[in-house]
Amino acid sequence: MRVIFAGTPAVAVPALAAVAESRHELIAVVTRPDAPAGRGRGLVRSPVGAWADEHGVEVLTPARPREPEFLDRLRALAPDCVPVVAYGALVPPVALEIPRLGWVNLHFSLLPAWRGAAPVQHAVLHGDEFTGASVFQLEEGLDTGPVYGTLTDEIRPADTSGDLLERLAHSGAGLLVAVLDALDDGTARAEPQPADGVTLAPKLTVEDARVRWSDPAFAVDRRIRACTPAPGPWTTFRGERVKLGPVVAAPDADALKPGELKVEKARVLVGTATVPVRLGEVRAAGKRAMPATDWARGVRVSAGEELA
Repeated sequence: MRVIFAGTPAVAVPALAAVAESRHELIAVVTRPDAPAGRGRGLVRSPVGAWADEHGVEVLTPARPREPEFLDRLRALAPDCVPVVAYGALVPPVALEIPRLGWVNLHFSLLPAWRGAAPVQHAVLHGDEFTGASVFQLEEGLDTGPVYGTLTDEIRPADTSGDLLERLAHSGAGLLVAVLDALDDGTARAEPQPADGVTLAPKLTVEDARVRWSDPAFAVDRRIRACTPAPGPWTTFRGERVKLGPVVAAPDADALKPGELKVEKARVLVGTATVPVRLGEVRAAGKRAMPATDWARGVRVSAGEELA
């Protein structure tokens, strides 16, 4: 089949590479326009666009996928199918109808669970034991189309969203190619999503990433892992924001008030609504990340000081 790949961030690149190496002909990619990044705020190509540039593949960057120029180019290229991974823009019906086999989306959840922009983050935040990936037919609704195939993955106790997304990006790439093969062979069958079990996964905000020390230790752990690496878990110390790495519950430690710090020789503890947690890495504003014990020595934490 002739395919055009639609995607934007780095998590989409494993699937793009797998499609390029498959039996299908990759004729172009669609990605979000170049965006300001870095201290100089210069325009930077998306990871998908950069991969395509390096491999001599045509790159389409419509500001909106309903632009007449983009639709005309899509018709001229005449793809049989458009596989999608984290493209980042709503695709209008007029564009969905152009490929003979439509657009098929690799989504990182077991649909209908966690429809939306941040499925992996919400799975970790809510303590799911399993998650996975689904390939479905893209339609106007939010991740509502019939599903061609799924895979499952266990969420490990120490998994951050970044860890889990990395695994799913690679395993999901294989699932996406298998669905494309089945579509090409005429053997693909899409099953409607059940009406029960629908949950939504909106993008996590910076405020969502603020640690709530009044939560139980397990919830503090989940929030920090869910927001790692983005949007980045944080708290405040002496009124200044500091970012945190994953923590570990310390049930052997003496009880502390929520947010109360206790510095020991080999660890730094923080109180929660239940048992304290041991801090991992800490990064103060403008500083590099460092072990919590080094940070505590540097700032000279006093008895009774708190994170808020």
